[in-house]
Amino acid sequence: MEADGLEWLVVPVHQLVSWGAAGAMIFGGVVPYIPQYRDIKRTQNAEGFSTYVCLVLLVANILRILFWFGRHFESPLLWQSIIMIITMLLMLKLCTEVRVSNELNIKRRSFSAADSKDEEIKAPPKRSYLVSRWC
Repeated sequence: MEADGLEWLVVPVHQLVSWGAAGAMIFGGVVPYIPQYRDIKRTQNAEGFSTYVCLVLLVANILRILFWFGRHFESPLLWQSIIMIITMLLMLKLCTEVRVSNELNIKRRSFSAADSKDEEIKAPPKRSYLVSRWC
């Protein structure tokens, strides 16, 4: 009798835990990339971020989706792959924009420095090593 009395509480708690675990599986892989995205966008520097990691994760998640068509598995894992592909594409877009922008700025600076008369590079006078210092 007591087990039937608690069933009204156990079933909703079980469903709540199940939904929470599914949500953690779906969005748990994306969470570490949020601070990286914000940091790269704020500093406009993508030097510490490897685009090869994005490539590997894109390939792995695409293969997982293709595997799903042959043999269905849990839908939270499918959604995790979709969310990760979107995240990796956003990270690659940001890194590409930042790197192109930085390269253009470097080229502009070197081009403007070469044209500027104030910033001419003067070579030090050549010194002969045959002449002694004591003369």
